Amino acid sequence: MKFVHHREFLNEDDTVVIHCSKTCNIRLMNDRNFRSYKNGGRHTYYGGAFEDFPARIKVPSTANWNITIDTMNHKGISTEFTHKLKIIRNKSK
Repeated sequence: MKFVHHREFLNEDDTVVIHCSKTCNIRLMNDRNFRSYKNGGRHTYYGGAFEDFPARIKVPSTANWNITIDTMNHKGISTEFTHKLKIIRNKSK
């Protein structure tokens, strides 16, 4: 599986903002779930499939977070895309 990966230390209520050139799957996962995702196992995440951009995902708790982006066509084949990621830091923390 091909995907773009970013790992960031994020604070609760920060917002991950992503622009993507195509419909894409965006996942925000902790380290344990990311390892499982990479190995093709069960995992939980925040996010999902996005068609409209910018996509915004609120960070649920302060920790190291893994952000993955991939795009699949209807046959499940990964396709090329461009993306831009921005973190909006919560100023009240």
